[in-house]
Amino acid sequence: MPRTRSLAWSELKIGIVAVAAVVLAGFLVMSVGGQGFSWQQYRVKTRFTDVMGLKTGAVVRVAGVEVGTVDDMRFTGAEVEVTLKLQKAMQPLVTDQSVAFVGSLGLLGSAVIDVVPASSGTPLQEGEMLRARRTPGQLADVAESATHGLAEATKLVQDLRAGKGSIGRLFVDDTLYKEFTRFVQSTEAVVDALNSSEGTMGKLINDPAAYTSLRASLDNLAAITTSVSKGEGSLGKLLKDDQLATSLGQASANVAALSAKVSSGQGTLGKLVNDDALFTRLDGLTAKLDGVASKLSAGEGTAGKLLADKQLYENMNGAVTELRGLLADVRREPKKYLNVKVSLF
Repeated sequence: MPRTRSLAWSELKIGIVAVAAVVLAGFLVMSVGGQGFSWQQYRVKTRFTDVMGLKTGAVVRVAGVEVGTVDDMRFTGAEVEVTLKLQKAMQPLVTDQSVAFVGSLGLLGSAVIDVVPASSGTPLQEGEMLRARRTPGQLADVAESATHGLAEATKLVQDLRAGKGSIGRLFVDDTLYKEFTRFVQSTEAVVDALNSSEGTMGKLINDPAAYTSLRASLDNLAAITTSVSKGEGSLGKLLKDDQLATSLGQASANVAALSAKVSSGQGTLGKLVNDDALFTRLDGLTAKLDGVASKLSAGEGTAGKLLADKQLYENMNGAVTELRGLLADVRREPKKYLNVKVSLF
């Protein structure tokens, strides 16, 4: 009997060691895997219309760092509901502002879940829903864009063959082709003329004398510019002379003062501009002058008759002529007209 009890205790020790080893191995596996223990994890859910080959146990990354795994997947209507098991240490970064999408470990690697962290918003709690979005830059999107581009290119070729647009007409319309050919020929003729020194441009390109003259003109212009910059000459003084600028400023100030006086009604010009009574007088005077001019034109009055009556003009002209003759006779023979007799008693 004592031997039997000793054997039972030995077996018990072996069992205890084996259990301890299994537990220790479990702890080591959990620690090496980086997922932590069950009390260090929590679950959130998200939904996709296409999981792109995602499997249970796939990696979940937050900002590229592995922080969990895909715990479960099931259909909810036309969508797939994916349960994510994450480390609780990531909870402050996975909020209602975060989004999840299906990514890939490489160009052709296994599908994973990528979560975009958010420092703002309310952290998601156990079982809450994480927003999802379509995976950017999918191969299907690239293929769709390529297909669309090929369709557009095919349509463009068909339009060109049908003669649509300027380029299409160039391919199928002989008239447009001939016009384009004539344009090319005209361009060649212009180039030949330039090369043969014909015309002003041709001489400018090929004649050294023309180049020399143009260079001399440019040198003169540069000299003039330099002289003006130095303040030489009238234009240079206008740009450089501070006294002239002061004089111009004073003249501008005087003009501004004069304008202010005129606007305020000071002086004759100011009253003429602002005084309605003076304007009324001038208007009345103008009306009277118009009346006098109208009467003169109509031959009314002495001055009017003098302007309009030809006979009166001729009579006055004759009287003046006779008066001149009489004065001439008086000068020649004054005794004939000035015969004075003085008698005394």
